[in-house]
Amino acid sequence: MQDGGVAATKKAKVDGRMADGQPRGSLISEFKGLVQSMYIRKVPSYGNTIFYSLGFLLLVTLVVLVVSGAIMVIFGPFWWDSTSIGVFVRSIHFWAAEAFFVLLVWHLFVVFSTSAYKSKRLVWMLGSAILLLAMLEAAFGLGLRGDFVSQWNGLSGADLWNGLGLGYWINPLNYSALYGWHIALVPILLFGLIFAHYWLVKLRGISKPYRNDIPYTMVEADHGKLYMRGGIAVAVILAFAVLFRAPYVAPMTIQGVATTNSSVLAATLVQELNQSSGTATYLDTIDPYGFSTANVFVIVPYNAYVALNHTANGEAAFYNESPEQRSANIDAAYAYFESGGEITLSPSQQNPVILMVSALVVMARSGAYDSVLLGEQGSQFDQTYQLRLLSDTGLMDAEATATGLQVDQYGMVKAGVGVWPIGTWWVAPYNLLEIAFPGGTDLQDGSLALALFIVFLMLPYIPYLNEIPDRLKLYKLFWNRFTIPEMRDERERRRKRGG
Repeated sequence: MQDGGVAATKKAKVDGRMADGQPRGSLISEFKGLVQSMYIRKVPSYGNTIFYSLGFLLLVTLVVLVVSGAIMVIFGPFWWDSTSIGVFVRSIHFWAAEAFFVLLVWHLFVVFSTSAYKSKRLVWMLGSAILLLAMLEAAFGLGLRGDFVSQWNGLSGADLWNGLGLGYWINPLNYSALYGWHIALVPILLFGLIFAHYWLVKLRGISKPYRNDIPYTMVEADHGKLYMRGGIAVAVILAFAVLFRAPYVAPMTIQGVATTNSSVLAATLVQELNQSSGTATYLDTIDPYGFSTANVFVIVPYNAYVALNHTANGEAAFYNESPEQRSANIDAAYAYFESGGEITLSPSQQNPVILMVSALVVMARSGAYDSVLLGEQGSQFDQTYQLRLLSDTGLMDAEATATGLQVDQYGMVKAGVGVWPIGTWWVAPYNLLEIAFPGGTDLQDGSLALALFIVFLMLPYIPYLNEIPDRLKLYKLFWNRFTIPEMRDERERRRKRGG
C-alpha cells in the first residue's frame, strides 16, 4: 500500500498535478502550500485538546474581525448603523470581538495555569503585549460605533489619556483620528506581535510539561480537528449576530438637546460665554481643551447666525457695555435660563446675552449650529467641540447614570442598556481600580494600572510570583487523565492490577 501511494504521487506529479488534484503552480495549490508551511506538525499527546486549539481559534476570529471590519470601512457608518445588512455585519464584528477576548483570556489562563512561561518567557511577554494592544484596539473601535455608549466611552477615554498626559496625541473625541488608530496604527503593531508570537511557538513547539510526573508522548497534530473547531467558532459568531444584534443606543445631539432641553443648553452657553463651564475650567494632568469656549461656542456661531439672518448684532451691544454691566447681564441671563426662562428673540428684551443665547438655541434646533462647530473644528469627523459642549450640559452624565454606564457601576464594561451588560468587560480590572481608589486621579489610576501590567508582563522573571500556579496545582485543570492518554492508560493499568 505504501509503494502504491508513492507511485500514485509520482504519477500525479508527472501528470502536472499535485497529490490533492490541483494543478502544480496553481494559485490554490500555492496558497495551500503556504498555509501548510505554517503548520505545527508534532504536539504533545494533550496538544490536540480544545485547550491547545485556542491560539488557532484566535486567528480564526481575527480573520472574521478583519473581513467584517474591512466591509464596514468600505460602506461607512451610516450603512453599518442604519441598514439591515450593515447592522448584521456590525453584529458579526461585535461578536467576533467578544469571542476574540473570551478566547484570549482563556488562552492566557491555560498558559498561566501550566506555567508555560517558565520555558517560553518571550512568548509570554509577546502575548501580554498583544492583550494590551487588543484592549486599545477594542476601545478605539467602540468609539467608532456612533451611539451614546461610544460618546460616553470617548469622553471617559479622553479623561484617561489626558490624565496620563497623552491627550495631545490621543483624542477619542476625534473620529477621524480614531479611524487611523483602529484600522492602521494599532493593527500593524498587533499583527506584527501576533506573527512573532506564533512563529516562536512554531519554532519551539507547544510547551511540554515542566513536571516530571506528567507523562506524554509526541503525536501528529490533528489539523482536521482544528479546522472543524474553527468552523464551529465562525458558526457561533454568525448565530449570535443573527439572534442578538449589536446594541445601539441613540447618540445625544446638540439639536436634540436644543429641542427637548432648550433651557439647559441655553444656561450652558451662558457658562461658555462666561468661561465657567466644565470645559473652560477643565483640570487634569494636561488640558488639551485650551481654546476659548466663549469664542468657539458663542461668538463664532452667533456671528454666523447674524450673517445668515441679517439681524442686529447683539455681540456688539454686549461688548460696548461696561465690564460691570456685562457681568450683571451674564448673571441675569444664567438665572433666567436656569429657572426655565423661554427662548426669546423679542426686540423688547434688553439683555443682549439672552438674545444672543436664544439665537444660538434657535440655530441649534435647525442643525445649523452643529455645522458651524464642525467648520471651526475643520473636520466633520472631529466631534471634540460637540461632545465637550454636551458634556458641559450635564445631560450626558444623567443619561449615563440612567443607563448604568457610570464608572462606579459598569463604566466602560457595559455595551448598552437593558439586557446588554455585555461589552468591554475586559477592562473591568481598571474599573475595579477606580472603585477601590475613588479619590485617585486619572494619572494615579493609570500609573497603578501600568505598574500592574508591567508585573503581568514580567511575571516569568519574578521569583515566588511565578510559582503561584504550581503551588495552587492549577496545571491539573489541563493536565489530567481526561486530556492525557498516557495518564488515562496508567490509571487503567493500576485499576486492572488492583482488580
